[in-house]
Amino acid sequence: MIWVALLIIHGLVAFLLIGALTHQAVSVVGAPGRKGWFVRSFASVRSAHYVNAVVALFIVTFFFGGWIYSSYRTDVRPALEATRELVAIGLFELKEHYVAIAFGLLPTYWLLWKRMAPSEAIGTRRAVTILIAVAGWGAFLVGHILNNVRGLGI
Repeated sequence: MIWVALLIIHGLVAFLLIGALTHQAVSVVGAPGRKGWFVRSFASVRSAHYVNAVVALFIVTFFFGGWIYSSYRTDVRPALEATRELVAIGLFELKEHYVAIAFGLLPTYWLLWKRMAPSEAIGTRRAVTILIAVAGWGAFLVGHILNNVRGLGI
């Protein structure tokens, strides 16, 4: 029962994380044409204001994911292996790697946003932000797919 609660908390915090990452990534990339009030408003956020929230949410999400990981390795993965759900196992392995890379980039991400002038290293800041956002979205989607493998009958 505790694992279900942890999984729900992990998913909710991850949802907040990808929301912050998406706003920031769209802001640094810019919305081509910026037509319509919604797109214009969505892309016009102050990117630097999201940095501390992204770092904190990433660490909390990572912590809960690590806590849940022991249950995945002992209960879920053997069941997936027994039923030859190799795609699901492979997706989760990729998720682990992408999240580890993004986690390792967090100090660089923070320094780029908080210690450098807004006019410095714009391309590097943009690239690191997009990389972390893509890793966050990928991890979020793979986590939900893997959580629903049995329910979806995949």
